[in-house]
Formats: sequence, structure tokens, C-alpha cells
Amino acid sequence: MGGYHHFAGLAQKRKYVLYRFQNGCEDKSLKVFQLYSLKFIVLDFWRQFKASKSKTIGGKPKTCFTFAASKNKSKKKEIMSNRTFTMIKPDAMKNGHAGAIIDRIIKEGYTIKALKMLKLSPEKAGEFYAIHKERPFFGELVDFMSSGPIMAAILEKENAVESFRKLIGATNPANAEDGTIRKLFATSVGENAVHGSDSDENAKIEGDFMFSGLETF
Repeated sequence: MGGYHHFAGLAQKRKYVLYRFQNGCEDKSLKVFQLYSLKFIVLDFWRQFKASKSKTIGGKPKTCFTFAASKNKSKKKEIMSNRTFTMIKPDAMKNGHAGAIIDRIIKEGYTIKALKMLKLSPEKAGEFYAIHKERPFFGELVDFMSSGPIMAAILEKENAVESFRKLIGATNPANAEDGTIRKLFATSVGENAVHGSDSDENAKIEGDFMFSGLETF
């Protein structure tokens, strides 16, 4: 109770000093007001800190600090996942390689959590590749990705993003390792058969761009 009355009394003194300063009673009132303001802020923080300790999570005290830490952990866990996003591009679709690519993906141990065939409009292709908007190849990329149907998929496997990037191979099929998807089915840097997300965060963004919650398992 003493702590509460001290807190309340400090608030009243702060108001009183502010009143005297505003009415020109004392030149030093500003400094006194600033001092009481600082004390008021510190005590307010301490009061909230002690109140938060009365709440528990799993029987353990929960402070504002542990709450913030748990929030950051859950956010990181949400981003870090075992899923990645891929597209079979118009060139591979046109050349009849979609079935062979999907078969290879499944044989490599990936589970398909979402899959559909669609044709991107130039506007949608531009949105998807907006990160490359300032690059000189952006217009050509948008034209290519909207030139025919694609197959989009969300895949699941341990360490999905990194392992799938290894599976598809280098962007330039001439530099891709033997046995990779691009070495087998791509024809050039521009027509390189498949897309694979480059990070867990982008895998989620790209997957959400192409699929609704009802389309994902």
C-alpha cells in the first residue's frame, strides 16, 4: 500500500509543479517538473513490471521481457519451416517435362502440400517478380512467365528450401551439376524449367501468393 500511496502522491506533486510552472510562479519549476516526471516514469515502469510477475505461463512467472522473448521465438518458428515453393515454368510445360519433374520431386522424398496448373497474367507475373523490377531483364522475365501455363506447388521435406535448391541446380543449366532438374530439362538461363524459393521467408510469401488456405494441406 505504501508504494501505491507514494506513486499517487508523486503524481499529485508532478501536477502541482506543472501548474506553478505554467502560471509563472517559479523559474526553477521546469527543472523540478522534469525531475518529478523522470521519477514518475521510472516508478510507473516498476509498478507495471511487478504487476506482470503476478501472471504465469505454465506455472512460471511471466515478465514483460519473457513475453517479448517468447513472441520473437514464435515468430521465428513461423518463418522457419520445412516447406518450399516451386513453379514448373512455361518452357518445361511446353516441352512436356512437367510429369517427369513432378515424378523426380516425389522420388526425392518431397511431399506435395499444394499443386495447381494456371496461367499468370502479365500483371500477376509482375507482382510475383516485383523484387526484380529494377533489373534489366524484368520485362523479358514477365513476358516469359505469362507466355503459357505453369504448375505451382508447395513442397514439404526436412530442410526443404536448401535441399530443393540443390536438386534443381544452378540458374544457368550449363553450370548445373549432372542429374539436377535444370541440367536435365532446362535449355538456357532464361528458360530454366523451374523456380525454387531462396529462403524460408520467401517460400511462405510465394506460397501464399499462389495458394489460398483452402488449397494447402
